[in-house]
Amino acid sequence: MKLSQISEALGTKLDNASPDTEITGVAGIEYAGPGQITFVANVKYTNAARTTKASAVIVAESFPALSTGMLRSKNPYLAWAKAVGLFYQGPSYAPGVHPTAAIHPTARIGKNAHVGPYVVVDQDAEIGDNAVLLAHVVIYSGARIGNNFFAHAHAVVREFCELGDNVVLQNGVVIGPDGFGFAKDDAGRWHKIAQSGRAVLEDDVEVQANACIDRASVGETRVGRGARIDNLVQVGHGSSVGEDTLLCAQVGLAGSTEVGRNVILAGQVGVAGHCKIGDGAIATAQSGIPNDVPARATVSGYPAMDNKLWLRCCAVFNKLPEIAKTVRKLSKEE
Repeated sequence: MKLSQISEALGTKLDNASPDTEITGVAGIEYAGPGQITFVANVKYTNAARTTKASAVIVAESFPALSTGMLRSKNPYLAWAKAVGLFYQGPSYAPGVHPTAAIHPTARIGKNAHVGPYVVVDQDAEIGDNAVLLAHVVIYSGARIGNNFFAHAHAVVREFCELGDNVVLQNGVVIGPDGFGFAKDDAGRWHKIAQSGRAVLEDDVEVQANACIDRASVGETRVGRGARIDNLVQVGHGSSVGEDTLLCAQVGLAGSTEVGRNVILAGQVGVAGHCKIGDGAIATAQSGIPNDVPARATVSGYPAMDNKLWLRCCAVFNKLPEIAKTVRKLSKEE
C-alpha cells in the first residue's frame, strides 16, 4: 500500500515523505524497518523517532521535524490504531451451523450466522443478523441479542439478558450470572436471594476475557453504549456503567454502584457498593473508593482522595521514619 493511500485513509498530513513509498506493515518504533510505519504519541520519545529505521512515523501535528517521513495527526494514537487495522486481517468465519451445535427449535438466529462447534442456543433465545458464535458459546433461554454479535469461545449469556448491536464478548466472559446476594437467618446461616433481574449491554460494548457482569436481584445491571470492560473485571449486581466508560483490568464494582459516562477506572480499582462516580472521573490504579466521587475528579489511593493530595501524601510517607525520629528527639529534649 502506498504511503499516500495510508495517509488518506488515516486523515493525516504527509510531511517529508514520498507519497509513492510502499508500506508493507506496521511495527513498534524500536523494531520497525524499511517499508513499515510506526508511531510516537509523546515528545519524550523524540530520540527513538530520530533513530527509527521505519519508512514513516505517525506523529502529532506539533511534533519536531524528523529526517524520516512523517504522518502528522491531531490524534496520533487513534491514527496508529487505524493503521494497524489496515494491515491486520483477523480470521473470517463463513455462515453456517456446525453439526455439533445444539440449537433449540424455538430459538431464532438471524441471517449470515456462523455457529461453531458445540455451541448451545437455548429455547426462545433471539440473535440478530451476522452473528459469530465460536466453539462452546452458550446462550441461555430467553436471551435477546442484536445484530453483529461476536462471541469468542466459552462466552456465556445467561437467561433473559439483553445485548444490543455490535457487542463483542471475548473468551470466558459471563453475562448475567447470579449476583452475590445472601441474607443471614436466625441460625446464622446464609439464605440465597433469588437473582430475578437481568444484565443489559447496550450497543457497541466490548467485554474482554473472563470478565463477569452479574444480573440484578431485581431490576437490572446495565452497561452503557460504547463502554469497554477489560479482563477479569467484576460488575456487581444492580450496578450501572455509563457510556464510553473504561473499566480496566481487575476493576471490581460492588453491588448497586453507579458509574457515570466517560469514566476511567484504572487497573485493580475497587468501588464499594452504592457509590456514585460522576461523569469524566478518573481513578488511578489500585485506588479504593468507599464514597462518592464528583464528576471530572481524579482520585488515587485508599481511601481515594484527590490525586494531587495523594501524591503529596506519598512524598511525606517516605519521610515518616525521619520525621518520627525528629519527633522522638524533640520529646526527649522537653
